[in-house]
Amino acid sequence: MSTSSSSQQASSQPLNGSEEASPYDVHIDDSAPQRYRNVNDLAYAVLSLILAVAVIILATYLRGTTSGVQSDAHTALTALGWLMDVPASVLQQLVTVTIVVGMLVQMAFQREWAQAALSVVAMFLGYGIVWGVSLALSNFGGSTLIASLDSPSVTSSMTLLPDIYAAIGALLTLAGPHRMKPTVKWGWNTLFILAALEIAISWHSFSGVLVSFALGRLAGLLLRFAVGVQGNGVWGVQIVQAMHNIGINPISVTRRKELNASGVSLKANLDDDLIENSRIYDAEDGQGTHYIVSVLDAHMHAAGYLNQLWQWVRLNGIAMRRDRSASDANHHHLAMVLGIRDLGLTSADAYGVADIADSSIMVFRDTTSPSSCDLAALDDDDMQSVMRYLHTAHCRGFTHRRIAPQSIARTHDGAVYIAGWQNGDFGSGSANIAVDRVQLITMLASCAGVERTIRLAQSVWTDAELVALIPFIQKAAIPTATSDMPTWDSSILKDLRTGLKALAPQEAGDAIEPAPLSRFNIRTFVTIVLGIIAAAVIFTQLRPNEVIAALTNANPIMAVLCVLCGIIAWIAPPSACRPFMTKGRDQYMALFCSQAASGFTAVSMPAGIGPAFVNLQFLRKLGYRNTAATATMSASLAVQGVTVVIMMLIIGISTGRNTLSSMIPSNTVIIVIGVVTLVASAAMAIAPIRRRVLDTVVPLVRIYAHQFIEVLSQPRQMAICAAGSILLNVSTGLGFWIAMLGFGYYSNPVETIFIFLLANAVGSAVPTPGGLGAVEAALTFAFTSAGVPAAIALSATLLYRVSFYWLRIPMGAAAMKWLDKRGLI
Repeated sequence: MSTSSSSQQASSQPLNGSEEASPYDVHIDDSAPQRYRNVNDLAYAVLSLILAVAVIILATYLRGTTSGVQSDAHTALTALGWLMDVPASVLQQLVTVTIVVGMLVQMAFQREWAQAALSVVAMFLGYGIVWGVSLALSNFGGSTLIASLDSPSVTSSMTLLPDIYAAIGALLTLAGPHRMKPTVKWGWNTLFILAALEIAISWHSFSGVLVSFALGRLAGLLLRFAVGVQGNGVWGVQIVQAMHNIGINPISVTRRKELNASGVSLKANLDDDLIENSRIYDAEDGQGTHYIVSVLDAHMHAAGYLNQLWQWVRLNGIAMRRDRSASDANHHHLAMVLGIRDLGLTSADAYGVADIADSSIMVFRDTTSPSSCDLAALDDDDMQSVMRYLHTAHCRGFTHRRIAPQSIARTHDGAVYIAGWQNGDFGSGSANIAVDRVQLITMLASCAGVERTIRLAQSVWTDAELVALIPFIQKAAIPTATSDMPTWDSSILKDLRTGLKALAPQEAGDAIEPAPLSRFNIRTFVTIVLGIIAAAVIFTQLRPNEVIAALTNANPIMAVLCVLCGIIAWIAPPSACRPFMTKGRDQYMALFCSQAASGFTAVSMPAGIGPAFVNLQFLRKLGYRNTAATATMSASLAVQGVTVVIMMLIIGISTGRNTLSSMIPSNTVIIVIGVVTLVASAAMAIAPIRRRVLDTVVPLVRIYAHQFIEVLSQPRQMAICAAGSILLNVSTGLGFWIAMLGFGYYSNPVETIFIFLLANAVGSAVPTPGGLGAVEAALTFAFTSAGVPAAIALSATLLYRVSFYWLRIPMGAAAMKWLDKRGLI
């Protein structure tokens, strides 16, 4: 075998370092694997940190569970009672010395001096991090947490967590993967056995052992990522051997030297169909046939796998590839390329795949000589050609799933095609097909313009197929490489949606809603935040002792009647909203569930905002345009608001009640109006803001005002809405009156309704979730001021809130689920 440099001479020998000659007479130009940083180490370090934090949290709030696990382990090993007589510290020291000496001796025999030194550093780092965390938990952790981690081995604040598992765990992590070093494997097994025994004899706590293991892995992984590990990918003669295994007898194998900006791996290259992070070699056999050899190492594939996982987590409703190994990725890539070629479409000329150790080798015939495309220079024929190419693949279920600028290639004879099918798949569903089309037309539109792209797309796909793409035109569906193009503009997606909507009837286009592609969109974020707020509110504001005492002392019959009034209050809002809805869309069951769902949103939103949000979203899902939905909801709220004011005026005049007039300062309304006027006037005095308002806001307000007036100019509907509003307010007021009857206090029901409406309005104005705290305070204060004993006023308020607020939470959650399944929210 001939070589051309000292680095290549090493490549003519097997990786095990033996001096035997290569059995192949091949010229090899290669370099030995270098140290690299494995992104898997960083990912596993993050998981170790999450595990440590999770165990600490669970130990704090689920101490009974962790104690139970420890007790079960202790009971299971009672047969080994002799262990109680063995000093735990002696056993611990014996295991420590055995593992450390065994590992260092093995590395010394293999002359891995640097690895041995780093392993010792990792061990010291493990000791340091567990001592530091122990000190922090001892000083800043609560008594419950400290008690859950405490054990007989704890002698100071620095030993709250057992240090052996962190130190030896870090050592074993740096020493190397257990599958390649048997001593590492038995070291881990010995450490696990020791942990089980010391938990069983109660020398260490279960929680403390888990946290110590996690911290040791964290220390070892971070250090290993920082210093890197020795590359073990195939190279030199091993590549030649792999080519022999698939029937190629090369006479030369030469590695390409072009490195990307990071100097770690080659850029994605069209010659190997854009395999990410691969090493590329040029090879030639004795017949003069040229090949392109793409070597994908396991550690380099890890970054691509993590990206696939992220796309799988980030996107919802569309299938994503998850190739766990380099072998899986290359085998699937070969199947995709052969399938595309079988359709008569241009593709990379794949020859075969061979696997050696943790690397996978894909060989291509060097026949196509593809080149990248200048997207801005594509003419109409080129754009139609690439659209037809994708359409042909889709007709057989093949989808690409990552169409980006580098995917568009041109052959030596000028034909345009789509490359890079390693992330694609076959047997694809309609969502993946739609995302492919969106990625392609969005990329072309950013270079050639929206109108031109849509016009050319109409020659390949029908108008109905193009309109069906509108829900998928979202930033989540667009690859980063496309949005990083110099010609990209954030308005392209909006212009595309507008252009495609013009191909559909107006009503159908307005009713199209975005598909839920992204798991982390605004809707998901709002849902998670509302859930967290709801949980916080329930656990911090609900005082079980007070509520239980109030319910226990209440008359059961009156309590049930109070709950019935709460259900009647759910029946009223649909009756108030239904008259303003178009016939055919006023499904009463759906309306009832929308009002029930508002009971759930009230836990996390200020009073009134939750129901308004649910109603607006509900109307949109029924097909109302934004302005029509807002006008319908506003008309209903306006009629209800006016009805409440009129009721209060009539009752106040007839009863002479002015109990709470002093609670609202007389100048509050005029001050609010003055501030709003001042801000609006100052804003309108600024020319850019004024033009923006006149150009965008005023036209929308005019449309909304027109529809709002049109809705209100229906006396029959207004009367029905007013009746529903009266039923709502009377049922809630009577609910509080019945709550007071439940504690043996009788009052005038009309006066009670008046005081309740006024106090509830004042309490609901405070922007707390569901008016929590404010409503209770306002109702208690108002009725106490009206002569009701304070104890009865507070108990009646608690009973009322249970019937009209807390019981609505689970029922509202069920109603929201029902609406979500039917696409109505």
